[in-house]
Amino acid sequence: MKIAVFVSGSGTNLQNIIDAVQSGQLENVEIAMVMADRDCYAVERALDYDIPTFLLEERSMFSEDADGNLEGENIDLIVLAGFLSILSEEFTEKWKNKIINIHPALLPKFGGKGMYGEKVHKAVLEAGDPQSGATVHYVTAGVDEGEIIVQKDFEVELRDEVEDLQRKVAEVEREILIQAIQKIQAEKH
Repeated sequence: MKIAVFVSGSGTNLQNIIDAVQSGQLENVEIAMVMADRDCYAVERALDYDIPTFLLEERSMFSEDADGNLEGENIDLIVLAGFLSILSEEFTEKWKNKIINIHPALLPKFGGKGMYGEKVHKAVLEAGDPQSGATVHYVTAGVDEGEIIVQKDFEVELRDEVEDLQRKVAEVEREILIQAIQKIQAEKH
């Protein structure tokens, strides 16, 4: 299975996928390319592993430019790994059921436009929710509205702060991102 990974940040989820491929946890998976919407550490990580990498900083054109780079590459799955840009409706329709995203909350709660990173964790704490977690879902034109593939929760402790939720969510994300890729791969066979 050939995957493309879209990134915007430090690349911890990208590194997780690289490690899973190298360890054999993700069998018959190739990271064919990485595309970034800004200069970020994830680009360095990709280049360290000689993965073809594209920096597409013109965000208004990201979907079109990305589509051009994907053309003819026989990509089976696009993984948004800490990717912050919104993809165009045309792009999400063309790649329907082939794009997944990892979200740092239990969708459908705390999703949608502007809900990312610390903002999500603050919202969870302000709502007093007893649980948080992470979700891997298919990407549609509606932000965080696609079908859920894998979800895992954890208890929110009384003394938890934003940093605590970030740490706990990162642990959950590491696990469920690989599970989601494995699940999709199994369904394609």
